[in-house]
Amino acid sequence: MYETITLAIEDDIAVLTLNRADKMNALNTLMRAEIADAAREAAKSARVLVLTGSGKAFCSGQDLSDRANAANLDLERTLRDEYAPMLKAIYDCPIPTICAVNGAAAGAGANLALAADVVIASESAYFLQAFTRIGLIPDAGGTYWMTRNMGMAKAMGAALFADKISARQADDWGLIWEAVPDAEFAAIWKSRAAHLAKGPTLAYAHVKEAIRGSWDNTLDRQLEVEGRKQGACGQSRDFKEGVLAFTEKRPPHFEGR
Repeated sequence: MYETITLAIEDDIAVLTLNRADKMNALNTLMRAEIADAAREAAKSARVLVLTGSGKAFCSGQDLSDRANAANLDLERTLRDEYAPMLKAIYDCPIPTICAVNGAAAGAGANLALAADVVIASESAYFLQAFTRIGLIPDAGGTYWMTRNMGMAKAMGAALFADKISARQADDWGLIWEAVPDAEFAAIWKSRAAHLAKGPTLAYAHVKEAIRGSWDNTLDRQLEVEGRKQGACGQSRDFKEGVLAFTEKRPPHFEGR
């Protein structure tokens, strides 16, 4: 179905792989559209979505290989009409999303990774907000996710200096969930994905909404949100199954409803 990516669904896990290894998986118009479409399709038939890259890089950002066209890009339109739908398809995905960063994540590629709920990176990977190197600002959600994940001081330095942030630094600073040894990378992200695929996906959706919405709420308002969402979860089949499995001392079999 796709030219620039692949989408494979097995055991309730959808794996979306950026597949332009010869271009370090640089993002062009077609790839952005295909990522958005695949993320929406995955949500219909899988219980978790994993985004990763082919070859040595995860994603090198905007494809600038065609210098003539790159110099004449309408960046505002491109961000509004192409990047925003792609990023929101991942960020708003109702199932849990993992980005398995297998290598370099630069520019918009770094921020594509941060759109996922959980980022797991191989220790040899790095994140680079390269924008000021070519006279631009971080985009594709970078100013949003960096600031929320690791605070204003680290986000400002990453944006201004455009230094590489190693996977280990990203882990230590709170930019990502975890950095793992290269030799164990594939096994770990697959294990994490399998864990989420077997979990209470209805509760996961409420978790995502509650945590993200907390930035705009007072404590009193957030307590109300928690109460309402917990009430909804308490009426689910998954909660009843979870309690029953606990009392019967067996693994639960969640259905996501």
